[in-house]
Amino acid sequence: MSMKDRPAVSLLSCPACGNNEDFIEVAENVIITTHYVQNPDGSFTPGEDNSQILGPVRLICGECEEDLTAFHHRFTEMLF
Repeated sequence: MSMKDRPAVSLLSCPACGNNEDFIEVAENVIITTHYVQNPDGSFTPGEDNSQILGPVRLICGECEEDLTAFHHRFTEMLF
């Protein structure tokens, strides 16, 4: 078996259902600021977005909705 065909040993998997593909990140108390530019026809186009999370952040299994917050740090390390 070549390296390309081997499954990644570092996959995050839900201990409750085995899901290793679908995850949901839930942030509480978030301030989202969006800068808009008005177009000549009166419509608006969003430009720069800025968000600030003031509350806790949870990681949830996208299949069974198990709370996986204990794995959130690992999840954020693997965001590319």
